[in-house]
Amino acid sequence: MPSDRNDLPTSADIFCAAQTVSAAVHRTPLIRSQSLDQLGGANLWFKCEHLQKVGAFKARGATNAVANLPAATQMVATHSSGNHGAALAWAAAGRGLPCIVVMPETAPRAKRVAVQGYGARVVTCGPSLAEREAALKAVVEETGAHIVPPFDDSRIIAGQGTVALEVVQQCRDQGFTPDVIVAPVGGGGLLAGVGLAMAALAPDVLVIGAEPAGADDAQRSLRGGVHITTQEPHTIADGLRTTLGRRNYTVIRRTVRDIVTVSENGIVQAMQLLWTRTKQLVEPSAAVGLAAVLEHGARFRNKNVAIILTGGNMDLDRVSGLFAGVQE
Repeated sequence: MPSDRNDLPTSADIFCAAQTVSAAVHRTPLIRSQSLDQLGGANLWFKCEHLQKVGAFKARGATNAVANLPAATQMVATHSSGNHGAALAWAAAGRGLPCIVVMPETAPRAKRVAVQGYGARVVTCGPSLAEREAALKAVVEETGAHIVPPFDDSRIIAGQGTVALEVVQQCRDQGFTPDVIVAPVGGGGLLAGVGLAMAALAPDVLVIGAEPAGADDAQRSLRGGVHITTQEPHTIADGLRTTLGRRNYTVIRRTVRDIVTVSENGIVQAMQLLWTRTKQLVEPSAAVGLAAVLEHGARFRNKNVAIILTGGNMDLDRVSGLFAGVQE
């Protein structure tokens, strides 16, 4: 697909991206839990992208972006809270390209170590999006690196959308098509990609976004019809603290039915349930989809619901404290 990041992606770009990434990424499993079906009042299927390369769906977008870099690219750079940075470092290493990742000082240590482990140089900055972008700009001015944004990029959106193609095929292999697909939303690369894919492949399937109530710019943007570009997020879901991207907002407005918000306690409770009932080690951001089903049960009751578990990278020493605070 074209490298011009001003272009909006199309559904066709996602099918092209599927060809590009198929040899590099895992076809992650789609699992079920009878006990979670009962708790959620719906038939739930979980797409295990925490078992993806680098432990997150971000490997898809990074692979597609690196495969579509301008021919003269000699270095790549990005800003990231962790998972995109690790994915870009991993994909760039596969092409023999150096990578620099600007990371907020509040990023989990496990994610920072992972980025460095894939060979990238980490530059720390303040936690706000403006601080991240300013630090990245300085890196690019110094090095001439090609920017691969974490979400507001056609190549990234198309790559992330390939997960929806797999979900639909895996469901159809089991004899049904989902009624709803739920995807967490931060910057919106995943949700926009899923929306585009479903609009082409199964337009009757509802696409629902889920985000923390303490970082609800995407919901306010979609419901209000005006793109909100600043916020002060307050959530344990570090992967969802970013603000919805411009391209992402445009695509989501066209392809996503709604975005719901969830409480912090709901996120931790959903994460605990996924750990204990399915034995899947997911990070807080990945639990937001299940939290949405549990907190907005009427919207999903008795439906076939596919939930994307986005990642499994976190500081494990924080988990006992999080679970200790869950209100049953």
